[in-house]
Amino acid sequence: MPELPDITVYVESLDAKVRGDRLQRIRLPSPFVLRTAVPPIASAEGRRVDGVERLGKRIVLALEGECFLVIHLMIAGRLQWRPAGAKPPGKGPLAIFEFGAGSLVLTEAGTKRRASLHFVQGREALAAMDPGGIDVMACDEADFAQRLTVENHTLKRTLTDPRLFSGIGNAYSDEILHHARLSPLALSRSLSAEAAGRLLAATRSVLDGWTRRLRGEAAAHGGWPDKVTAFRPEMAVHGRYGQPCPVCGAPVQRIVHAENETNYCARCQTGGKLLADRALSRLLKASWPKHVDDLG
Repeated sequence: MPELPDITVYVESLDAKVRGDRLQRIRLPSPFVLRTAVPPIASAEGRRVDGVERLGKRIVLALEGECFLVIHLMIAGRLQWRPAGAKPPGKGPLAIFEFGAGSLVLTEAGTKRRASLHFVQGREALAAMDPGGIDVMACDEADFAQRLTVENHTLKRTLTDPRLFSGIGNAYSDEILHHARLSPLALSRSLSAEAAGRLLAATRSVLDGWTRRLRGEAAAHGGWPDKVTAFRPEMAVHGRYGQPCPVCGAPVQRIVHAENETNYCARCQTGGKLLADRALSRLLKASWPKHVDDLG
């Protein structure tokens, strides 16, 4: 799922292309992507784009008259930009937004249609879609520490809760916790003030660093993020199970749960202790290694 760095670069790139332009036409080859009926989506056509905003992991096109198109990419949704006169996309898009300068195309890989489009009117209606997470790039240490203790969950779950923190998902939470040298299964209320401050610093460093990197990649591809993915070879641990940690060289470990996978370095984050993967540890039972040095 695109997270804060990816969404930020999408927003900046789209704003540069369509601010001040008019939304001439909306086509919905997949009508089920639209999740609202009032106001009618056709009433968005002809309106000037006043700007593009981020709302958590959502992309918001702010149109004149306080109308807002809200795009949620979910896991597999992506945005393409096609200049005016370019041929239409080949594989079936979910939605096409036509402007004077070109077209914004919403696509989604796979067969699960999770990406969504909402059209709402008024700032109050837009605010109702906000899960409530704070902006970690703007909050102070007290606000961050308070959010950590709202509920006593694992740091992985806490960081990725959109009601607590805005825009952090599975990929960057792994990178943040590795950078902070904290276990993904440590409980949020157990953190010392020093560890909480270290986590905030790591969160900002990781998100800012990746935003800068992705911004540079977009600039190199004509001002548009050409490849948005949760798996990048430059990442420290996310998606790198079995590969060496760039800090200590120990093999990156994983915990598989539902459709997500948590990656971590046992030596850097858990004092060498291997965290139990429920499926594997249940299968291996007594043979499940307890320490990274026990791995063959």
